[in-house]
Amino acid sequence: MPKNNFVFSKKMKLFTLTVIGVVIGSFVVVSPHKEDSKSISVRTQEEDSKLADSRQQSGMEDTAVQQASLPNLNSMKEQYDKQISDLLKRVSELETGHKKHPAVQFLTYKDKKRILVTGGAGFVGSHLVDALMFQGHEVTVLDNFFTGRKKNIEHWIGHENFELIHHDIVNPIYIEVDEIYHLASPASPPHYMFNPVKTLKTNTMGTINVLGLAKRVHAKVLFASTSEVYGDPEQHPQDEEYWGHVNPIGPRACYDEGKRVAETLCYSFAKQDHVEVRVARIFNTYGPRMHMSDGRVVSNFILQSLQNEPITIYGAGNQTRSFQYVSDLVDGLLALMNSNYSLPVNIGNPEEHTILSFAEIIRNLIGTSSKIVLLPKMEDDPQRRKPNITRALTYIGWQPKVQLLRKHYADESC
Repeated sequence: MPKNNFVFSKKMKLFTLTVIGVVIGSFVVVSPHKEDSKSISVRTQEEDSKLADSRQQSGMEDTAVQQASLPNLNSMKEQYDKQISDLLKRVSELETGHKKHPAVQFLTYKDKKRILVTGGAGFVGSHLVDALMFQGHEVTVLDNFFTGRKKNIEHWIGHENFELIHHDIVNPIYIEVDEIYHLASPASPPHYMFNPVKTLKTNTMGTINVLGLAKRVHAKVLFASTSEVYGDPEQHPQDEEYWGHVNPIGPRACYDEGKRVAETLCYSFAKQDHVEVRVARIFNTYGPRMHMSDGRVVSNFILQSLQNEPITIYGAGNQTRSFQYVSDLVDGLLALMNSNYSLPVNIGNPEEHTILSFAEIIRNLIGTSSKIVLLPKMEDDPQRRKPNITRALTYIGWQPKVQLLRKHYADESC
């Protein structure tokens, strides 16, 4: 065989072996990868199946939670919608400057009066303001807010017939008015005993300022006096001719004597300067807007009963009081102001109750288990208090309409 042919055959063998080796190597290398790919594929399918099952189960749980919480979400949505609606309404009122006030009667310029109420943010004063506003008059409230509360008259703020002045009547006031109801003074023992000198100044200097204003503008004045001018009375029941039995240096003297001096000032201005005056001697009064911590019998007993605390009575409990409802008092004040009668008039309910029986009435109405506790008697505490209202009935045609026990028994029978 020629040499060249031998070389060529050897090269062909090497090439053939190389090709065979590459092919075999490819089988050796590729085959394991194909097996791994299949196993990975199987594992991936299993994991996908488990994941799908998990998602399906989670979705069912989420649906159940959503369905269970749907009523709560709807309720919350309704509450939020209402709150948002209320806020938008208030914002609209503030932006437009309009506020919804209680409806009042329309009066012509000729019939509409300009009326000043000192102490008009207090318990009695605020109810009087309501009555005057409903009648259609222009009302100005003057108060230093020692015992008065703005919330008592806030429903009138912004009304065209209403004005509020933060002022202490111990200082002079200069405005134009036709009538003045002078109620400014603390009226409960804890309040008027808190600052006795201030109480005296309010009832003396304050009354002088009111009467001086009335003298300048020719206004009629009604002074809110008190049954305390009778002190611890020796006459029963008390009529307006009784001069009283007052300790001038006792703990209650700042109020008792302050009111007595104020009455003297009223009639001195009437005689000397021809100021038209009316004097109402107000007996114990109760009703809405009483200050719960003012120390009066009604508020004390109610608060103690509601809190299931002992009902405290100072003394033996046989001292008497006569309680009138605030609406009756307001009617009496209006009737007296519009009358031609100028002497003092008792405004009170002649229905007399002992303090002990009154505590039992309140306890039964509230349904509490509070015990009644008797404490030592307070100094100068009046033992009997009952008004003779013959003068009110005769000259101003007034008598109370709300009877305490009748209302109590009516409530029990319901």
